[in-house]
Amino acid sequence: MTIQLEEECRVDLPFDYADLTDAVVRKALDYEHFPFEAEVSVTLVDLDRIRQINREYRQIDQPTDVLSFPLIDYPAPGDFSEIERADDYCFNPDSGEAVLGDIVLCIPKVISQSRDYGHSSRREFAFLIAHSMLHLMGYDHMTDLERIDMERRQSEILDQLGILREKERV
Repeated sequence: MTIQLEEECRVDLPFDYADLTDAVVRKALDYEHFPFEAEVSVTLVDLDRIRQINREYRQIDQPTDVLSFPLIDYPAPGDFSEIERADDYCFNPDSGEAVLGDIVLCIPKVISQSRDYGHSSRREFAFLIAHSMLHLMGYDHMTDLERIDMERRQSEILDQLGILREKERV
């Protein structure tokens, strides 16, 4: 597995975010039984940059917490049966890994939302990575049923990592 982790802003978090990213990405892939080695890009940004990207790609001119850019189309969420039959773009020709896509995570939002929700910045960071990984594997939350399913999966991934919704502060 390859995680390309890029910092486009100052990252001042009280935990090893590279190790946490690795753990959550691995757990999400295991949880979903992803059948290939995978490559994921994670970029950590500030409020201005996430706002710019959100405006450019979603026509929403405001900052958000995380953006996910999946590179693979699935027949259904979590259905990886067609990947090998897809065009070569799904796999990195050098590594042979399936290229799932990009995650853009706003560090100031991680910090402010952890305070707003009453849990640690570590938990918020892990939650947003798990959320995005599910998007990269075809899940969405446009309907209530999709939202409930994604929330359950996110919770189970974090629970399996022992990252619980606690009252620990930033």
